[in-house]
Amino acid sequence: MSQFRPILRLSVTAAVALTGERFVTKAGTVPAAAAKAFGVLRGDTAIGALGTVDVLGTAICAAGAAVADDADLELDAVGRVITRTAGVKVGKAIMAAAAAGDRIEILMTP
Repeated sequence: MSQFRPILRLSVTAAVALTGERFVTKAGTVPAAAAKAFGVLRGDTAIGALGTVDVLGTAICAAGAAVADDADLELDAVGRVITRTAGVKVGKAIMAAAAAGDRIEILMTP
């Protein structure tokens, strides 16, 4: 069972329609694959609306592929977490994902 313990939550204004439980940038956009990100958006957010972003602690995030427990994570092209190969580390898996779309708890890396 997943849970989360965010330590710090901040807001971003969505520059595009954003999907919750995925990483976003401070500019309110979807980060590029393997790039740095601001944090995990809590819920779907319409263009121009404020969205709550977990930026420190643990968060629930959508997986972009199968991920092993304790794996280092980077982002796919739509802000989901995948096993890190050469991209920027955004966190560590606290639980495994069996397939893309699974919701997993992650420890975010500032």
